[in-house]
Amino acid sequence: MHETEILLAVVVATLRAATPLMIAGFGELIAERSGVLNLGVEGMMLMGASVGFIGTVATGSPILGFVAAMLAGAALALVFGVLTLSLMANQVATGLALTIFGVGFSALVGVGWIGTPLQGIATDIWPGLSKASPMVQQLMLLDPVVWLAILLPFIAQRFIYRTRAGLILRAVGESHDVAHALGYSVLRIRYLAVLFGGAMSGLAGAYLSLAYTPMWSDNMVAGRGWIALALVVFSTWKPLWLAIGSLLFGFVTIAQFQAEALGLDVSPHLLAMLPYLATIVVLVLISRDATRLKLNAPAALGRPFHATA
Repeated sequence: MHETEILLAVVVATLRAATPLMIAGFGELIAERSGVLNLGVEGMMLMGASVGFIGTVATGSPILGFVAAMLAGAALALVFGVLTLSLMANQVATGLALTIFGVGFSALVGVGWIGTPLQGIATDIWPGLSKASPMVQQLMLLDPVVWLAILLPFIAQRFIYRTRAGLILRAVGESHDVAHALGYSVLRIRYLAVLFGGAMSGLAGAYLSLAYTPMWSDNMVAGRGWIALALVVFSTWKPLWLAIGSLLFGFVTIAQFQAEALGLDVSPHLLAMLPYLATIVVLVLISRDATRLKLNAPAALGRPFHATA
């Protein structure tokens, strides 16, 4: 039974650690499938984390907190969309600026909320959580946001490859000129995809501050937005591979706690850097196969669309 409890704890911890990566990653995947490269995921996650935390504390409702976080992420994404889609600014530079802005603005907004106590949403959903058995407690930690992340790969797979809207999205990402010639509004589709990506990034950030580590602190996303971006490339823009990559990185993220449970004498600083080291290794390995990336990447990714074309 003890081994079963340990295995269940590892599975639950992996799913919870992978949840923000998966949610933000799928938001970015949809945006990139439309041909838009938004590198501002980290900034949008931070804004979602701060606004979601403040909204929850102010209203007492985690649901309103999550909604506020999604709106905050979508608002930043809208700014990005106006600059890159309407004004045709460089997408890479604008995305980096968006991250810098999100880091600074989230710190400014949340400065008065650092150290404010907040119960996790699992405690709100299950008031008797502390009285349950250890195994039941672990299962109860799988809150609705985690279940959403588990379902996302299958929803995204069906949407992208089995629906008319998904076909249009892919068409815009592959050749916006052809899609425009067929009568589709390229800018409207890309705006919707970018807004969806921003809302999902905001939701992922709010999950960190409301459920994973219920608190607010500056820069608490800690590079997860960049890992989510790397996972989109790692998956070659395929939903199921993105889910697998997120679970892999989630498992690596909790390696520190696994090592401590097993009694391994490994520096916690070394273990803390494993997710970022794994990101670098994966990107190096992927970049060696340029042909595979070119075959799977949306052909119009990062290219501005001129309505008169």
